[in-house]
Amino acid sequence: MRSELCGSSPVGGGEERSAPVTPGAGGGSPAYFLWRSKESRSAAGTTSRRATTQRTKKERGEQLTSEILEGLPAVIATTTRLVVLGSFPGAASLAAQQYYGHARNHFWPILSTLWNADLLALPYAKRLQEIHAHGLGLWDVYAACRREGSLDSAIKDAQLNDLASLKRRAPHLSAIAHNGGESARVMKVTAALGVAVIRLPSTSPANASWSFERKLAAWRAAFIDHGIA
Repeated sequence: MRSELCGSSPVGGGEERSAPVTPGAGGGSPAYFLWRSKESRSAAGTTSRRATTQRTKKERGEQLTSEILEGLPAVIATTTRLVVLGSFPGAASLAAQQYYGHARNHFWPILSTLWNADLLALPYAKRLQEIHAHGLGLWDVYAACRREGSLDSAIKDAQLNDLASLKRRAPHLSAIAHNGGESARVMKVTAALGVAVIRLPSTSPANASWSFERKLAAWRAAFIDHGIA
């Protein structure tokens, strides 16, 4: 069964205003512009129309995020010893129905380096065979959510996967590695399974502050510790 964990997303501003604004409760009410003089009315009217247009676009965006996005199935075998948990597949991964499908995600290049194999040159099904052969498993902490775009910060109404089932799915499981900070938010859940829990730097291109070499070093250490490298 799935349990619910609500994510949060930053509220964007960005509307240009030519005069002070008094927002309504929750930011959802129309903006009220203070007209100080007759000369300012024309400019204020233009700004008001722009604000209305921007609110309409925002409302359309909220309409789009009302759709529930479904994640990918777990890639876990009875021989899996280490499971890598991401947060939720990005738009490119969902479109391809592949884990870490974004061209600039470092996940597959890191594994290629660690295993001395060009995994990106293989069809996805062959990559998963390599995953299983090395005792690695893949899944995400969220089974479904609402989200516009691909950023973790945009995740809303997230529903947890049945993480408690990991030990049943993988009887030889010895460790769980959270890929990035959003995934690591549920470390208390995975820690309850009685296996080693690791937080690794996100392989996402959004984690630009970490170079490939720095990410590789952290992932290599974790894989060596648990016999996956």
